[in-house]
Amino acid sequence: MRLVIQRVSSASVTVDTVVRGQIEAGLMVLVGFATTDTAAQLPWAADKLANLRIFEDAQEKMNLSVLDTKGSILLVPNFTLCGDAQKGRRPGFDNAMRPEQAEPMFNELVRMVAERGVPVQTGVFRAHMQVALVNNGPITLVIDVP
Repeated sequence: MRLVIQRVSSASVTVDTVVRGQIEAGLMVLVGFATTDTAAQLPWAADKLANLRIFEDAQEKMNLSVLDTKGSILLVPNFTLCGDAQKGRRPGFDNAMRPEQAEPMFNELVRMVAERGVPVQTGVFRAHMQVALVNNGPITLVIDVP
């Protein structure tokens, strides 16, 4: 599972001109599942997202989590994170989990993050989405979930 985490001032997902998910300050996270991923990885990912200390405290040090700041998380499914562009000019997606398996995993991750006390909004699985965000920092991390 690959997570691309961005600290944002605001973020939204629009599908067919309808805003489907929107947050103010918090994290916008692109989520990609690989064929080798399992549900056993989800609790680790949910804990990491809820507790990752990338928000500044009064001394301007990144010591606060999205929970500490009472922020929100916008989770956006994105199978292209598991794409391989090492060879040729077009990426291959053989390593990306099939949508039939990835969607339940994504929904369970959403549930687990919310269960940890973080308000969660989402993108729409298998939809063409317009994602807008204001990256605050900029702070962007890429995490491959063990």
